[in-house]
Amino acid sequence: MIKKIDILNFITDFRKAPNDIKSLSEISTHLKVSNNDELLPMLEEMKQMRTLREVEKDGEKAFQVVAK
Repeated sequence: MIKKIDILNFITDFRKAPNDIKSLSEISTHLKVSNNDELLPMLEEMKQMRTLREVEKDGEKAFQVVAK
């Protein structure tokens, strides 16, 4: 089961890389998600809550943590 905190912790480490950006494929690979049907709604919810910001990285959808 995927948890939001796992996504946030993977995207950023406030001490080492506070402004890190991770692509959707990097997040999927790290969480071992083969189908993004479960992951995408969680990312959308966190975007609406203004926890994540959607950006582009190497021409791919990516995410950056705005507030934890």
